[in-house]
Amino acid sequence: MNLTAFLTFTLLTAFTPGPNNILAMSNTSKFGLKKSIKLIQGIFAGFLSVMVLCSFFSVILVNIIPMIKPVMTYIGVGYILWLAWHVVKSKSRSNDENIENADSFITGFILQFVNVKIILYGITAISTFIIPFYSSFISIGAFTLLITVFGCSGVFAWAVFGAVFQRFFERYRVAVNIIMALLLVYSAFTLII
Repeated sequence: MNLTAFLTFTLLTAFTPGPNNILAMSNTSKFGLKKSIKLIQGIFAGFLSVMVLCSFFSVILVNIIPMIKPVMTYIGVGYILWLAWHVVKSKSRSNDENIENADSFITGFILQFVNVKIILYGITAISTFIIPFYSSFISIGAFTLLITVFGCSGVFAWAVFGAVFQRFFERYRVAVNIIMALLLVYSAFTLII
């Protein structure tokens, strides 16, 4: 295995803008890290679930991806656009109201199953860098966890960034919400072009 290529691919993919990173940053900038932890946990759990599925079914998915990619793409685009609308229409609320309105575990979890970026990330990493060189359950499982850790480290970094700059984001809430929504729209449209 080319470890340099593997690390470059997985880490660059993890830290580039995408639905997970943008949603995590948007939530922490509005609600803080503590109130956004359920969303982040949902993203982590969903991410791990998708990576496990990609590991178990990598060979099958590689063969059928041309058939399911259009359907998954449009489902993902629709969900991401819904998230963009959710971000742009959100308003600043008092701390008591923020607890109820921060995105939930379920939102983060479901996003993973329609997030074409991480599905392709998992399939590419597993089928290109892992399956050709490793066949044991333990090896594949360890790499699956490693890919998940790398992917979720990007989410956490973006979430911390949102929390650190929470006051700035709150001061310029409307502009930040529009920028975050536009980044999500951009992410959605890059999936279909």
